[in-house]
Amino acid sequence: MRSFALAPLAAACLTLAAQAALADAAESLDKVVVTGNPLKSQVLAQPSDSLSGDQLVLTRAANLGDTLQGLAGVSATNFGPNASRPSIRGLDGDRVRILNNSGASVDASNLSFDHGVAIDPLVIDKVEVLRGAAALLYGGNAVGGVVNTLDNRIPRTLIDGLSGAAEVRLGGPSNDRSGAVVLDGGSGRPNAGWGWHADLSARDAGDQRAPRFSSPTDDGSESRTTVRNSATHNHSAALGGSVFFQGGFAGVSVDDFRTTYGTTVEDAAKIKMKRQRVATAGEWSTNEGPVRSVSWQLSRNRYEHSEIEDGQVGTTFKSTGTDGRLELTHAPLGGVSGVVGVQWESLDFSALGEEAFVPSTRTRNTGLFILEQYRVGELQLSAGARHEQVRVHSEGDTDTSDGRFGSPQQRSFSPTSLALSSVYGLGGGWSLSANLNRTQRAPAYYELYANGLHLATDAFERGDPTLGLERSRGADFGVKWEGERSHVHMNVYETRFSNYIALQANGQTVANPDGGDLPVYVFQGVPARLRGVELEGRWQATAMLALLGQFDTVRGENTQTGEPLPRLAPRRAMLGVEAQQGPWSARVEWRLAARQDRVDAFDRPTAGYGTVNASLARQLKLGELDGLWYLRLTNLGNKLAYNATAVPTIRDLSPQAGRSVMTGVQVRF
Repeated sequence: MRSFALAPLAAACLTLAAQAALADAAESLDKVVVTGNPLKSQVLAQPSDSLSGDQLVLTRAANLGDTLQGLAGVSATNFGPNASRPSIRGLDGDRVRILNNSGASVDASNLSFDHGVAIDPLVIDKVEVLRGAAALLYGGNAVGGVVNTLDNRIPRTLIDGLSGAAEVRLGGPSNDRSGAVVLDGGSGRPNAGWGWHADLSARDAGDQRAPRFSSPTDDGSESRTTVRNSATHNHSAALGGSVFFQGGFAGVSVDDFRTTYGTTVEDAAKIKMKRQRVATAGEWSTNEGPVRSVSWQLSRNRYEHSEIEDGQVGTTFKSTGTDGRLELTHAPLGGVSGVVGVQWESLDFSALGEEAFVPSTRTRNTGLFILEQYRVGELQLSAGARHEQVRVHSEGDTDTSDGRFGSPQQRSFSPTSLALSSVYGLGGGWSLSANLNRTQRAPAYYELYANGLHLATDAFERGDPTLGLERSRGADFGVKWEGERSHVHMNVYETRFSNYIALQANGQTVANPDGGDLPVYVFQGVPARLRGVELEGRWQATAMLALLGQFDTVRGENTQTGEPLPRLAPRRAMLGVEAQQGPWSARVEWRLAARQDRVDAFDRPTAGYGTVNASLARQLKLGELDGLWYLRLTNLGNKLAYNATAVPTIRDLSPQAGRSVMTGVQVRF
């Protein structure tokens, strides 16, 4: 399928939606997005998406990346079915911030593609995606965007009595058997009461089924219909509670997440992961005085995962992190409202074993930020700044590192980020938005100090301890229409990096202990540019029928050499139909991806594809209980498809899932 053929398909549906917009004068307010929006504005200049309620239930996948990759501008790294991190607008790794209740989710998923995100999608209530530079509130490593998962583990609203939900899911491409129970309760009045939360979840899954494909082996290739060593088992549990008082609340929670999964690259290699988290959060607000609200949160995370081969632990990664935030909203000053805040983070990382390619490190980060907002008529203006102090310290060599990491050393950085945004309401549900930003990011510990064999990328990776700040300037322009049941969203953007920290081959090789040679990849700063378009629309054609359309494209290159940036998603489009009649609802969608032949010198083109998915759901009433039964059918044509955003060493080993059927029931009370 030729890549340029996708744009007209999506544009056709969006044109119908735009025509409906001209005929429909009804206005509707956007859903309030929490992430990057401490002033709780109804209109947010940053392009954003959220999944919650039945939409999240029907979209939820085994991991966070696959749950979100159907959104415009969002793809997934897709290192097999168990390790898939969101990639936003062509940026992944340490340029996309993964949060849990607006606090850092400490794990090692940014270090390597085979490391999973330590968040269970089964127990989250809502997930928000903020595309573009969100550096003001979350730091320079959010230049690609922010993914924030929200749950009620620290209750923020008093529930007098008991409520909750239970869900069971069966089937899918991995013969999934999973379930979760979430309970919330409390007693008292909003100004004097207490609330509690508890949740449990578990999942067992076998090897993922796929259309027949040729899987590389040490002796050549073999024909398979399953992705080898892709089974998984995980479980999680959490307890939390809050006290409510005049003007606010304060609470605490503890949670534990554990998973064991195959790494797909090797037949017998597994990763055993666990993360424990203790968090506290609270808020106080008033209608008088110079300070109108104070909110805080603090979390302590302990993360560990062991890479196991033939029953023996080869390498163990450990991270201990603390993340804290304090935000103060001031009284309006001549029509200007705003928030000032401070954030501090600490991360102690260690990797012990023969395959450790990064030394033990300590990272300390303190950031100050301010965000001010002014509204005049239909024009809303926002401006903000953030300044950070970052220290990254390497412990250097240990007894088992064979002199790879040298003596202890430390780097210090002072990144500063600025942003200006505006939203202008045109009436009739239409609005225009514009965002300008300048972002600086301190290099991550692995970009500075890595020096060793990295099996996930099948390369020898080498950091550069002399790297400077990653610097970028970006612009984003959007047009939005919101009707009663229809909408159109469009954004165009461009980000220019004067110093983009890229992992690139330098032409050298080193001997592989298992035989052969491995290419050497070096972290280095290069000039780069990313630009793209995102369109998404819905047209409520009749009372029961809606048409859906979506299109996105991103193009990135090293502006010095003209070489494409690695692992960019191809042009993608979606056409769909939704129908609803009484308690029944159904959806059919056709997702298309163009051939991706703009790849760097050490990658290869990925073929385009088109897959058809469908779902059927029915709302249930079981006495005093509400429920939802659903049936999901994916890849109905059993089309063999590969993900261009996956690292090349795993792409041929793990195609996307084949034809499958999943069913589930959620009961709410």
